[in-house]
Amino acid sequence: MKHIFLLLVGILWFQQSMAQKEQDTISKIEDPRYLEDQFYAAITYNILGKKPNGLSQSGFSSGFHLGYIRDIPLNKNRNFGLGVGLGVSADSYNNNLLITKDSNGNYDYIILDEENIGYSKNKFTIYTVNLPIQIRWRTSTQSEYKFWRIYTGLNIEYVFATSSKYKGELGKIKNNNIKSISDFQYGLTISAGYNTWNIYFYYGLNPILGDINSSSNFSTDMNALKVGLIFYLL
Repeated sequence: MKHIFLLLVGILWFQQSMAQKEQDTISKIEDPRYLEDQFYAAITYNILGKKPNGLSQSGFSSGFHLGYIRDIPLNKNRNFGLGVGLGVSADSYNNNLLITKDSNGNYDYIILDEENIGYSKNKFTIYTVNLPIQIRWRTSTQSEYKFWRIYTGLNIEYVFATSSKYKGELGKIKNNNIKSISDFQYGLTISAGYNTWNIYFYYGLNPILGDINSSSNFSTDMNALKVGLIFYLL
């Protein structure tokens, strides 16, 4: 999925660059009902917030996001409005939380002491369908493609698949469809920037994990924080 995402971003970015060059040489037909920023692609660095004692992250925990947002201008200048969309995400978290399953299908969560139990890989990944809802402000006009924007709102995520992978001294441990991960994730979002480059931030309002059994007896308040870059396209 990572390679497909990068390919799509490259294609969309190239198309946008060519469109902008063409607009520099030919006049734009006036369109009083123009829309902006209806497709998006983002890459994020994922952080676990409210971590229990002993839990830590390592390496780069990445997130990849693609989707469509319906632009709904609310004023005559069409620089203030709403956005409602649909997208997909894949978010991975590299950490020292081992997820195991016994013969009865019950999951256990153990915080690994890296000094006693070594490993080369340990992560869990969450795949979601997203419903972004935004309040949008920008300085665009119907003939200007380079403008400032601030979009803020709520992102509701439905978890349709999960997985975990461990590789180390305990062997190889893989799990799919981890039921203890909450089916719905939701959080506040804000993206801001100029032209192509925009900073994106997500703060999860609910825990990643629901009720769980754990040998480590740690809190399940852990939530998701995502920081990265988002690219908007027509």
